[in-house]
Amino acid sequence: MKAIKDMWLIQIEITNACFLECPNCTRFIGHNKKPFFMDLETVERAIDSLEGFPGGIGIMGGEPLLHPRFFEICKFLQSKIPKERRYLWTSGYKWKEYRAIVRKTFGANVCYNEHEGATQKHQPVLMAIEDIVEDREYMKQLIDKCWIQEKWSASINPKGGFFCEVAAAMDLLFEGPGGYPLEKGWWNKTPEQFQDQVQRYCYKCGIALPMPARLNREGKDYVSISNYRRLEELKTPRFLKNCVELVDEKYSKAQVEEFAKDWRPWEYLGDQKRISYKKLYGLIPGILVKKQKKLWEERKKKIR
Repeated sequence: MKAIKDMWLIQIEITNACFLECPNCTRFIGHNKKPFFMDLETVERAIDSLEGFPGGIGIMGGEPLLHPRFFEICKFLQSKIPKERRYLWTSGYKWKEYRAIVRKTFGANVCYNEHEGATQKHQPVLMAIEDIVEDREYMKQLIDKCWIQEKWSASINPKGGFFCEVAAAMDLLFEGPGGYPLEKGWWNKTPEQFQDQVQRYCYKCGIALPMPARLNREGKDYVSISNYRRLEELKTPRFLKNCVELVDEKYSKAQVEEFAKDWRPWEYLGDQKRISYKKLYGLIPGILVKKQKKLWEERKKKIR
């Protein structure tokens, strides 16, 4: 596992409200009964807690553009973080209204995904590895190589700091004890120092387990028995709408290794391409943003 300080980015989850409800969402959209909107004091404390962190700082949801104080959050970021280290994840809510402030704040660092592609798919998040794999040592090996921990990010939500963005969302959904206090340097924790969170969340998660991804258009969250019972007990909105399907299966090590041969869950867009800067911002602004990105890349090469 990576130390948090070695991750390329830490997300600040400013809301879990969304105008979409994708199945198998890593933020469990549609299961939380009431969305949160991080208050400005917590946003500022989150940003300040990352002083000295060398990587990027992301703004994530839900849909961040739904936050009623989004413009003010952008101003915080502009005053505290260099532009090349600011990132945004969005599905484009009221895009024409927000794109000017987004361009000014994040420029090229926008991950824009409308989640409309017919071939988009997701790894079933709530297929708990401990329900499916019997060998605890093998589970640990898979968790130690988790692709989200390798490729995605740590996270901050209103309950604190987490070594993993999915762990943060899981703590919210299942009413966990919260994350690490947002003190300066909390992100310096090594894998040995965040094992409490690993033990609490990773064995209830399916992200590290090689298995077939499911198409978004199927409309179902595929979950294993222990998580099915937890959703049933909570009476989450998606559970009550019959959008949850129980998968009561066990996989042998040989089956998992077979799944792993062509398993690339981070390629979730299917045949959909990333949207161009021209389409995001318009012709001239798009050209300027593209040039800005090239300058950032050249600067990084010189630093190296």
